[in-house]
Amino acid sequence: MKHISLLGATGSIGTQTLDVIRQFPKQFSLVAMSVGRNIDLAIEQIHEFKPSVVSVMSKTEYDKLVHQVPSDTKIVWGNEGLIEVATISKVSIVVNAVIGSVGLAPTLAAIREGKTIAIANKETLVTAGHIVTNEAKRANVSLLPVDSEHSAIFQALQGEQRSEIDKLILTASGGSFRDRSRSDLKGVTVQEALQHPNWSMGAKITIDSATMMNKGLEIIEAHWLFDIPYEKIDVLLHKESIIHSMVEYIDGSVIAQLGTPDMKVPIQYALTYPNRFQNFTNERLKLSEIGQLHFQAMDVERYRCVEFAYEAGRIGGTMPTVLNAANEVAVSHFLQKRLSFLGIESVIEQAMTEHEAIQQPSLEEIVAVDLETRQFINTLIK
Repeated sequence: MKHISLLGATGSIGTQTLDVIRQFPKQFSLVAMSVGRNIDLAIEQIHEFKPSVVSVMSKTEYDKLVHQVPSDTKIVWGNEGLIEVATISKVSIVVNAVIGSVGLAPTLAAIREGKTIAIANKETLVTAGHIVTNEAKRANVSLLPVDSEHSAIFQALQGEQRSEIDKLILTASGGSFRDRSRSDLKGVTVQEALQHPNWSMGAKITIDSATMMNKGLEIIEAHWLFDIPYEKIDVLLHKESIIHSMVEYIDGSVIAQLGTPDMKVPIQYALTYPNRFQNFTNERLKLSEIGQLHFQAMDVERYRCVEFAYEAGRIGGTMPTVLNAANEVAVSHFLQKRLSFLGIESVIEQAMTEHEAIQQPSLEEIVAVDLETRQFINTLIK
């Protein structure tokens, strides 16, 4: 049996991870978890899965939860609580499914304790990829991708020589506004942006998909996960989300991973790797019913956040930290209707223009730049 710690249990990836655990009770056990502000859902999860340790965001959530769970469930909170959940001795796999840079510290702590990391938190690798990957190598710890695109690449690389890769090809659905021109994006609403045509995801990731920042962050994540230079990472629009990504090799062969748009498939693969378990609940892919698949070159003038990500990745250092922090704050303001949809791109560009990147930054420098960027974005939005 594999003992699991789940960071972000009440989010979209977290609840789907629990679906997988629920389906295989003899193979997986939830030992510890962290939750956000959805305390009602957290209470249900705690009573069902009976984790020994649960971390909440703040003392406020602690006070709401502590008297509503079994007495043998330890409740902790804050960054220290996240780290405790990530490093509990019995755990062998830590699933990082939180949103934002808050996932960095517990991931590093788990790596240092020798835990396998199933990573769905893009920001951890975007903001501190050089630190995370170096720590993982030093501790001989596996970083298993949970994002469908990176899981697809990971699967397409099995049994192959990394030196024989010609390029990685990330596919992108195009998000909520894939059929609109840039001029059509003026004045789009939060409700419209949250209507993703293919995937069921949380609000922040859905907005990132609409701006294509989600794909931008995935480019940087792929660079660190697979140790591939940016010039060998391409993005292809594929509106059906059937081919999740591809690897092209030096002999011209292209290996793709296909499946229905269901996040439980890559989550399950990360938990069962290097094995596969029979799954009777997921909808199976029927290509004969789909009939056609469509592809389109990525237009970085239409989706400027992809261009920002390539630029940030190539500059390196703290520039990806600025990209991520500016985007997190901008998306939050958009969701609160304080910033226009196209304004997200504008403030990210301004933050990157104003920043002078620090190369090979320490963790302390990354944290400082992250905070400075968030404060800068907040001064731009009144």
